[in-house]
Amino acid sequence: MPDIVPIVRGGVHILPVLHERIEFADLVRQTMVDLRPDTVVVEVPSSLERHWLKAVDRLPEISVLLYENAAGQTIYLPIQPADPCVEAARAARERDVAVCCADLDVDGYADHRDPVPDSYSLLRLGLQPIFDLINRPDRPRDRSDSQREACMAFHARRLETGGAERILLVCGMHHATAIARELEREQAVPLTPPVRKNVRLIHLHPESLAEVLTEVPFYVATYEARRNGNPPEPRRPAPEPAAVSYGPFRVLSGARPADARRTEDAVAQAARAGAARDPIGAPARASDLPGPLDRLRLQWSLAREAERALTASGPEEEVHPWQRRLLARFTRNLALASGKLVADLYDLLAAARSCVSENFAWELHRLAAAYPAQRELATDLPTARIRADELYDGVRRLRLSRRTRRPKRPDWQKLVRQRRSERWSGEWLHGFDADAICSYPPEDILVEDFGRYLRGRGKSVLSEEQARTVPFTTSVLDGIDVRETIRNWNERKIMVRELGRAPGEVGSVVVILDDETISDRQRFPYLQTWHGEHDQESDMAFYCTEPVQGIVGPGICRATYGGFLLSYPPRRLADVWTDTDYQLAETKAEVLLLAALDYTTERMILYVAAKPPRSILSQLGARMNLKIVYLPLGSLSPTTLRRIRVMHILSGYDKRRVAKDYIW
Repeated sequence: MPDIVPIVRGGVHILPVLHERIEFADLVRQTMVDLRPDTVVVEVPSSLERHWLKAVDRLPEISVLLYENAAGQTIYLPIQPADPCVEAARAARERDVAVCCADLDVDGYADHRDPVPDSYSLLRLGLQPIFDLINRPDRPRDRSDSQREACMAFHARRLETGGAERILLVCGMHHATAIARELEREQAVPLTPPVRKNVRLIHLHPESLAEVLTEVPFYVATYEARRNGNPPEPRRPAPEPAAVSYGPFRVLSGARPADARRTEDAVAQAARAGAARDPIGAPARASDLPGPLDRLRLQWSLAREAERALTASGPEEEVHPWQRRLLARFTRNLALASGKLVADLYDLLAAARSCVSENFAWELHRLAAAYPAQRELATDLPTARIRADELYDGVRRLRLSRRTRRPKRPDWQKLVRQRRSERWSGEWLHGFDADAICSYPPEDILVEDFGRYLRGRGKSVLSEEQARTVPFTTSVLDGIDVRETIRNWNERKIMVRELGRAPGEVGSVVVILDDETISDRQRFPYLQTWHGEHDQESDMAFYCTEPVQGIVGPGICRATYGGFLLSYPPRRLADVWTDTDYQLAETKAEVLLLAALDYTTERMILYVAAKPPRSILSQLGARMNLKIVYLPLGSLSPTTLRRIRVMHILSGYDKRRVAKDYIW
């Protein structure tokens, strides 16, 4: 059956794999269904067969096999579901098929890492190209490889002569061709395997899974869920409470952010979304089995589940689309720098911390280390904690700390201001009795300072764009350009830099934290325009989340900006959301940009967003003799953006006197 396994010698079907890789475990699982072998032979030392099969029978709970070699050193062998040999033995025992551990147990086997392609290539290219690439004649071999290959061939031939018609031999790719050659000639009886001392099994503590397993525990849990068929749909969140009209708002009584989903639901969701679509060169599979897992889809599902858990802690922790794009590019570059197709967990966490926040990286690691089937204490085996540096050399470490409010010492409680809470249910609803709304002054100062900073930043960006680099003659101008000097060092010239001049000042500032179409009001339904209260404040137009979904005090609502416009001088801005002159806009961000072009008194408008505006808007600004200066949102500090993103709306000016007791 050449369409299933690449090498067949008589009744022996040799399936070459890469050890401890989830894609090859999937390949073995599919091959067991299609081939239906009489006997399964795996590359596991025969001296450890009894304990190793006992660990296989304990799955999905993960065990570690320990034994001592001739030098008295303790050897650790994790038995995990995502290993091809483990999957072959496990599937065979579920079908009452005989399992033979046929490898020769040797001491002092060379500890080297063979150069192999990324296992994700199996899903896209199939098995044969990978097998042809690895089995090159110039690859290094250990002196005991020949003995081990002859031993595995001997056991496979013995089983064939004993009456087995179809034998599946699962071995490493470096051994498959040599085993096939050994099967074509007579083999001598292999050496007697050594008697190992202190062979025992231990139950691995759940906190050690992320350090011991070669695959991400979340991926292993998803593989386990897919192995048993498609999991059920995750539980749906409870419906939102009904809205009632009260004062100037539609108030959702008692609305609070929902809790994060349980880990089991996250695994089930990833299992349903992680199947590959139309894999190139994938082997045939039975119709009753779910398809193979796609590592990229698993990684994306893991990131989205971590994002949901992060958002549940507060709207200011939301992950934006531009951060997702930046995370995808960064992980791709890290993977390429490491010689891989898909980033590993370390690179994924480093990218998450750099592109989003440390809290997101913390949630990502918490979910990645989750394996629901593993108990903390086992009844049949002792439980142990094992660190990565006890098993592997060159362990990379990444320190993550969750940014939470630090608890105060009991002695300080009298000095710390306490947040007030409702004395009875619905007390805060009685605060919505005013006909006007207003902002919270400390937040106004923060936004205005941010706007002034952006105006200066936009002017400097435009000056940099108009800068030029020339060879040094009589003056160093604005300084030596070291980069260009090194680049042109073969010409033996010193390059100096002359900064350009901005054509004017920055007038209006548009900041788009998250865009949304005009007709869509699911995330940011609240549209508002208000004027500055004095000459030091600018007029403001913004769109945000529904304020009454975050009631934090009597007549005090918490909301999250989607985007806002700052226009100076104040008291000139009309209601931009009902202006018919802005029908050209397709999104709320474009409404704010058109209003900025309409009301600016300077020649430049700063547009801060994840992507630049449409070309038609830039052309419109050019016809008005205005220039739109684009500043990428990713170039700003994520910490500053989180502070700016949260706002509070007060139902009346009288609420400003008590707002400090409810706003932190």
